[in-house]
Amino acid sequence: MATKRRATGKREPTDRSIAIENRQGGVKIDLASLEKFFREIVKETGLRYPPAAVCLITDREMAVLNGKYRGKNRTTDVLSFPSEERAKPKSLGTAAAELRREFLGDIAISPKVARKNAKQFGRTMEEEIRVLLLHGILHLMGYDHESDRGEMGREEAKLRRRLRLE
Repeated sequence: MATKRRATGKREPTDRSIAIENRQGGVKIDLASLEKFFREIVKETGLRYPPAAVCLITDREMAVLNGKYRGKNRTTDVLSFPSEERAKPKSLGTAAAELRREFLGDIAISPKVARKNAKQFGRTMEEEIRVLLLHGILHLMGYDHESDRGEMGREEAKLRRRLRLE
């Protein structure tokens, strides 16, 4: 994060819109790199930064959230919590134009599950966290792969290519 010196000689952040919090310690995460990628997602989707708050949490926290909000008493890789219910977008461009000024909601990611996924899918840990962040943003925009006819998957695939995440 960029800093500047105050008159007292102390450094203070020049960018106060950091949107990612790491509340777990089990998996090392390069937050600066992830923050930079988050800004790339925003640029590619046409949203305004930051469109969401992201929290990296423990498996235990994730299992509690997954049980409470989805009725599944186990951990998962990513959960999205929209600030309001949204209809499925007609297109990514339309959704971005409508949502550009809005705060979309919160995203929780389990780095421990992401690490397992990365091994399974042949990705690096950093790539997997990025995939989950993109996936979470699409959910917050109104996409839902569990109920659509592949629209979210197609949009996610296009964005992955543009973001060099294949």
